[in-house]
This record gives sequence, C-alpha cells and structure tokens, in this order.
Amino acid sequence: MTTVAVEATTRLMAKGFERYDCEDFLEGLGDRDADALFGQLRDAFTELPPDPYAERAHRYRRYGRAVLVPWEQSLTWLPTHQDPVLGPVTEYYQGDHNPEHPGRRRRFPAISAATRANALLRQIILFDAQEATQLESLRNGLVHVGVHLLKLAVDGSEEEAVPSPNVLHQDGEPFTFAHLISRDNVTGGVNVIAPPRCAGLHPEEVSKELIQAEFTLDRPLDSYGVYDPQVSHYVSPVRRGTAARRGERSVLLVDFTPYVPHI
Repeated sequence: MTTVAVEATTRLMAKGFERYDCEDFLEGLGDRDADALFGQLRDAFTELPPDPYAERAHRYRRYGRAVLVPWEQSLTWLPTHQDPVLGPVTEYYQGDHNPEHPGRRRRFPAISAATRANALLRQIILFDAQEATQLESLRNGLVHVGVHLLKLAVDGSEEEAVPSPNVLHQDGEPFTFAHLISRDNVTGGVNVIAPPRCAGLHPEEVSKELIQAEFTLDRPLDSYGVYDPQVSHYVSPVRRGTAARRGERSVLLVDFTPYVPHI
C-alpha cells in the first residue's frame, strides 16, 4: 500500500469517512485497457432490474457476495440461488440496520458472471479491501464482501428516485465504499455525513453544526468510504435534470464484514 493510501486509511478510521478519485483505482491494472474495462462495468448498469422490494421507487439493482482472503488478496464469488420469478439471486441481510426492512432477508437479482469477472471491478474491491483491512478484525480472518450495483433513474419531470433507507443511517457492516459509475441529467444525489446519533433522521432535522460533510459525486469513480461505527450517512433522492431525457445516477457499493463461522 502506498503512503498516500495509508494516510487515507488513517483518516478514514479517525474521522469515519474519506473521499477518493479515479486515479486511486487504476494503478493495479497494469497495461490492461482501463477505458474498455470501465465501459464494460458501466454497461452492466444499463439493464438493471427494478428493486423487487420497491418497484415504484425508481430504484434498480443487482447484488453479489464474495469471500476475501486478505493475506492472499484473493477474491472468490459465492454461488447464487435460483428464484422462480427473479432468476439467479443473492440473499442480502442487514439485521435491523435498515428501518424500512428490519430483520428481513431480501433476495436481489444476482450480478452476472461477466461483470464479476471484470478486472476493474476486482481492482476496486481490492483497493477498498486494503482500506478496510487496516481494522484488525478484518485483517486476520476471512472477510465477507457485499457488492451492489445500484441505479436511481427517472423519466418524468415529476418523478423522484429514492435511495433506501431515505434517512441518515448506519449499515451494520464495518466499512462501506460508494463509487460513482455515471451521473447524467439529474439533480440531487447529495451525500451527507453526520455523527451516529443522527441515524434515523433526515438531514433537515439535524443541527447544521453536526453535519460533518456534504458533497456530490460528479465524475466517474468519484468515491467515498465510511467507517460505520464513527458516522451515519445519507444520499438524497434524485430528480430529472433540465434535459428532456431520462436522468440516471449509477453507483457501485462495496461493503466488508468479518466472515464469522456459525457453530
């Protein structure tokens, strides 16, 4: 890990969040064509199916799970299951951390094999893993990796695409990283960081002096990470911009949790 990355990790652990940009993820690709790999990854968002638990929220997604061996930097994707309606799916569980789905085991359409094999996606996950495994409980054992492809899309000028949950929240996973894939003809999508005690509130309900950061991811691979015990976070809904075409905001989310055996 470079000195810059170590310093970023130190800040991530200390203040609970950190921002990154495109160059941070490209060093490990060697002579592979980064533009082509990014184009393939971006294309994976074009036909995302609707969120089966909120089909009217203008939210589209796929999900995958993998196992990371930190000391080998190896990543193995877990098998999917077959759903009679959705096809190949991956189960997602957040305990009680999502107030919209407390204690619910959800099944999302799985990430395709071609996307899982994308070298840039792997590089992004491994970069995030280097940041996350500075935490000892993640460094010395197997790590569960959750990968979300998430798109908010609106066709009409009166439509609103809503993230879940639509409040400041904590995820339950020690680390979550968000990577912008594309943002076109939308307003909103503003990220807010606040202390953990603000979880469950809208940013408008929080005193301004408690807001630690407010920013928008604008360029491809503009990114940020959160250390969950230190902060709560939020992204605002999006609406269509001024052009008379669909508005879309696509984000790759990657989270890390100790893979604890059940005995």
